[in-house]
Amino acid sequence: MAKLTLIHNARLVNEGKIQEQDVLISAGRIEHIGPERKHLAAEEIDAGGMVLMPGIIDDQVHFREPGLTHKADIASESRAGLAGGVTSFMEMPNTVPHATTREVLEKKYGIASEQAFSNYSFYLGATDQNLEEIKQVDPKRVCGIKIFMGSSTGDLLVADDRALEGIFRESPTLIATHCEDETMFRQKQEEYRVKFCDEIPASAHEFIRSAEGCLASSSKAVNLAQQYGSRLHILHISTLDELALFNNDLPLEQKKITAEVCVHHLFFDSAQYASLHNKIKCNPSIKHARHREALRKALRDGRLDVVATDHAPHTLSEKTGSYLQSASGLPLVQHSLQIMLTLHHEGEIPLEEIVTKMCHHPAICFKVKDRGFIREGYHADLVLVNPDERVLVTRENILYKCGWSPLENYQLRGEILATWVNGNLAYNRGVFNPVKTVQRLEFDR
Repeated sequence: MAKLTLIHNARLVNEGKIQEQDVLISAGRIEHIGPERKHLAAEEIDAGGMVLMPGIIDDQVHFREPGLTHKADIASESRAGLAGGVTSFMEMPNTVPHATTREVLEKKYGIASEQAFSNYSFYLGATDQNLEEIKQVDPKRVCGIKIFMGSSTGDLLVADDRALEGIFRESPTLIATHCEDETMFRQKQEEYRVKFCDEIPASAHEFIRSAEGCLASSSKAVNLAQQYGSRLHILHISTLDELALFNNDLPLEQKKITAEVCVHHLFFDSAQYASLHNKIKCNPSIKHARHREALRKALRDGRLDVVATDHAPHTLSEKTGSYLQSASGLPLVQHSLQIMLTLHHEGEIPLEEIVTKMCHHPAICFKVKDRGFIREGYHADLVLVNPDERVLVTRENILYKCGWSPLENYQLRGEILATWVNGNLAYNRGVFNPVKTVQRLEFDR
């Protein structure tokens, strides 16, 4: 007989509602949702009136394995994410070697099957020469194709227009893009290098990785998607200028062009370069507060569909050198829900909408099978959280392998109490369960 777990006395935040409900879990799935407690044989967990929500699906992370494991690895970063309520992740191809062939991609799946603390999928990276590999991708087994239209960490970049057209024309599945204009970025960087004699301040990053460059590249991606009828998902939108490319007059299920925003672009603004310097250097750059405020508004009105992290750890030594030497990227997967709960307490976003953008919408956008909602028959990926608790981020409670965070000494809201993955209580008040029940994500495509 399958093990039964009953979570009772919980406030379910799910599908736009907050309701007091019990959740019965059997064989890794949600068997029943309702106020009745009929299954007396079940293991009972008293939620104490706390919030129970679906597990977060983070559609953009860099876990650095294989090849860059001095910074992070699949085990360390998925474990950190689990403590932050992330039950599923989609990881990027700019590892070493690049995941630009199905053979390399399947090796990453093999690592995750043994090491991951949460459910997983991996993007196949696009290059100027690997269209045949892209055409052979199984849409039901791989989250998407990743195109770097501007270089970031590593040298994975599609710069040839004919190659881009071929990918948009032939891709059998969702295309996710990093959109920055490479030529504009290189020109601006050289201008600042000459101006500052290689001593470029961190505050220059928003002008080097400019709003104009983001708009030019995102516009190009949208035009290609419209021309070829592609399913396009533009990652980490960072400017008010790009928001006109997206609409809110269609339900997400009917959109062929969708947009993601990352928590750091909603939380930080360029004024913080003065104190955090290269610690908040990332691509696309963190920009002026007017962009941040526009992003927050667009998140509320439906132009931005998904909230993710672009979790991209580097060692502290890789972040604290000169501007030209400092790596771009921030570790965030442990704290993304707490960032959003902090914005909730500041009146920026309702609790129900956090769940929509971090749980429901990633599932809809990528057509993730049986996840992202608290529904009978779905996998029991769940998070129990005290949304009001204040939590100080310190070096001691950071779980990233790199050992630091730009959020150190910030007081955030929300304590993640417990996280279930496929019905298994994987994290419980600071303790990780050595028994893992993670699965490769599947997609209804």
